[in-house]
Amino acid sequence: MINLIKDIYINKKIIITLAVSNFKNRFVGSYFGIVWMFVNPLATVFIYTFVFQIGFRAVPPIENLPYVLWLIPGIIPWFYFSEVILQGTNSLYEYNYLVKKVLFNVTLLPIIKLIASLIAHFCFLVIMFLIFFIFKRQFSFNNIYIFYFTFCASILSLAIIFLTSSINVFFKDMYQIVSIVLQFGIWLSPIMYDESIFLNRYNIIITILKLNPFYYIVKGYRFAMINESFKDFLNLTIYFWIITIIILIFGINLFNKLKLHFSDVL
Repeated sequence: MINLIKDIYINKKIIITLAVSNFKNRFVGSYFGIVWMFVNPLATVFIYTFVFQIGFRAVPPIENLPYVLWLIPGIIPWFYFSEVILQGTNSLYEYNYLVKKVLFNVTLLPIIKLIASLIAHFCFLVIMFLIFFIFKRQFSFNNIYIFYFTFCASILSLAIIFLTSSINVFFKDMYQIVSIVLQFGIWLSPIMYDESIFLNRYNIIITILKLNPFYYIVKGYRFAMINESFKDFLNLTIYFWIITIIILIFGINLFNKLKLHFSDVL
């Protein structure tokens, strides 16, 4: 992990340059360009708001809060997390020409994908604050916590993509497996619903939800944006960082052991 931090610091200019280039290249040849980056997520927010608020008559746990304002702080970090995982898992294949260069540090490739997705995420954070402004929601000191929980989401996703990207080189089905797991993951996190619906009847489900590290991030974003109560904050913080660091150490070690063979396979 210390070597990773050193690599990031030494190669920070390369990382930023390639990340910005990757971000721009996503929209090359597209007539509407960067607009498409926002259309799909915003359409998803609209659909979920329509289905849960109008169809299922879902009521947020905070009184007089529109459902869309409760949904957005939960789903925006998921957009970021899922994009990093998908893009990062396939990063070694996408940059295979760099992997084959002896002098290039391949450890930087998952980080480059992370930074590229982080640029898009900051754009979404700006949109989120604008939506809250339109709804005349008062901003508070808690909003600062959004940057801490963005950092949490970044480290968790980086830990996972070190693991998945290295396996994906030798097992091409890994990308498809990750895609399917993410489809389940969005429902294993209290993003569209509040876990209190299971209270008193299925308390075990609430416990299972809390075992998902992303639960901590969703609750954190809502705590930062709408002051939603965050029970067991200290315990969940300790649990989150223990799990994340374990995954990160395991992912880095596996990546370092396998990277000598990346160029041969690719």
